[in-house]
Amino acid sequence: MGGRVGLKGTDGVLSKAIALGAKPVSPVRAEQTLKRFKELRADAGLGCRLEWLTCSGVMGEDVFKRVQVGGYEVVCSVGQETTAEDTKHACQEFLDRGVDLILFCGGDGTARDIHKVVGTKLPILGIPAGVKMHSGVFGVDPPSVAEVLHRFLENRIPVGDAEILDLDEEKYRGGEWEIRFYGTAKTPCEPAYIQSGKMVIEDATDEEAKEGIASHVAEEASKTPGMLLLLGPGSTIQAVANTLGVENSLLGIDGVVNGRTVGKDLNEEGLLGLLKRYNRVKLVLSPIGAQGFILGRGNLQLSPRVIRQIGLDNIIVVATPAKLARTPVLRVDTGDAKLDEEFRKLGHIPVVVGYRTIYMRPIK
Repeated sequence: MGGRVGLKGTDGVLSKAIALGAKPVSPVRAEQTLKRFKELRADAGLGCRLEWLTCSGVMGEDVFKRVQVGGYEVVCSVGQETTAEDTKHACQEFLDRGVDLILFCGGDGTARDIHKVVGTKLPILGIPAGVKMHSGVFGVDPPSVAEVLHRFLENRIPVGDAEILDLDEEKYRGGEWEIRFYGTAKTPCEPAYIQSGKMVIEDATDEEAKEGIASHVAEEASKTPGMLLLLGPGSTIQAVANTLGVENSLLGIDGVVNGRTVGKDLNEEGLLGLLKRYNRVKLVLSPIGAQGFILGRGNLQLSPRVIRQIGLDNIIVVATPAKLARTPVLRVDTGDAKLDEEFRKLGHIPVVVGYRTIYMRPIK
């Protein structure tokens, strides 16, 4: 929820996120998932002869009122503002009632809360709706989650182990990156639709590769004086900032023009403001190791509005050869199905891996 306003999550700062204008994304993502699931069931001639257990109001019931996907029973009452304790209480109720699977919407924090109660007693499946999702229980996007759920109910995919990982949001907001392992959960196994856990990849030649990438991007920027260069998060892009002679926020998004910082740790509104001032722009992004996401994970400030103003042709993807070797596919999950499809129609995206060295990677 805090992604577009630049908070890198809402752990401990929910009221601040709301004050900055952040809007809940879980209801929309949940509705997208259930609508697609309903279509899949109809296409298979199965209908929705299912029984769902859910929570009251914003924590589930509201979505089921909008999307008819079988009968549902409210087994847990919550207030308008929900808490981690509500999640844990609901999961205990689901466990006691003998459900087959827990479908949830959120990020790594929610996955942790569920795992504390459920452990490995039953499978869980996450609809990605947080700022950070490093755990291996999340689908790639809402349609993928719907596909996995459909196949799971038809006994067409097995259940396996997945890591529950989470980033310390307080340190993350301060520019530090610390991912911790919280345990193993059970989840439906379908590699095409379920994201892997984030892989932190380093290689002996990484520093040389980063220097080459930085030189390439800096040279491209110098060809267009006055161009706005938006630098995304990550250590590879930090090397670009170092070459340009500017300090970057490492885990945020910064704006640079002619070697001068014009915006630091920008949120969605800050980015839109800069895009009004500068006609020429390039956005530099690096994929999450192994998962392959360039949009939709850790950079939700780059909303569909922002991406459309930048233009798909003005995105530069960079990665060291070591990271790219373990990232066979690039992915996007912008929250806008039409925009995601525009990316997929590109087929392949060039990735800068060194000075004037580019590899192509498929985008899904």
